[in-house]
Amino acid sequence: MSAQDPPHAPGPHRPHQEKHPPKGANPLRRTSDRVETWCSGFLLAVLVLGLPVASVSAGLAVHESTMRTVQAQSAERFQVTARVTSAPEAAPGSAANEKQKVELRWIGADGRQQTGTARVPLDKTAGSRVRIWVDREGTVQDPPMSASNANASGWLMGGMTAVGVYAGFVGARKGMRLALDRRRYAQWDAEWDRVEPLWSARFHR
Repeated sequence: MSAQDPPHAPGPHRPHQEKHPPKGANPLRRTSDRVETWCSGFLLAVLVLGLPVASVSAGLAVHESTMRTVQAQSAERFQVTARVTSAPEAAPGSAANEKQKVELRWIGADGRQQTGTARVPLDKTAGSRVRIWVDREGTVQDPPMSASNANASGWLMGGMTAVGVYAGFVGARKGMRLALDRRRYAQWDAEWDRVEPLWSARFHR
């Protein structure tokens, strides 16, 4: 090899390798876009997992609480047969199925005669017999709640909780997007403040 030969064998010039974004990456995707995607996924996961758990837990809690009330009322209240001592006075235009408050008399659990007032249908006359609910003290009460009331209360609370969780999800998502949009607008304004003078100078040359 001659001393004048180049230290390396001649060959074609290798082109400059440009850096490209990773395969599958979107070069236009901003940090705020990635944050929005992550937050949306997180909120969706909370909705999918939290909505059934929260609604079922709330429904069961109300059902159990109502059932305790049902049991307490069933133990404290019982029916007796009472006699109407004053006929109900029907107001003009009253329907036959409406009720009016009247005086009643019945024999208590202790064997003594007791009196009270209750609402009875208008077709009950003085001397008629009616079934009423009273407590151990002989006070007229409403009928005790039933298991169907507990079931209905549980379902109602479960449904209301589900609606509340979904409303919270929608509100959180809208709030997140609003905050990110404000940040994007602020970034766009700052970039425009830097670029606009250069474009204006080129346009007026």
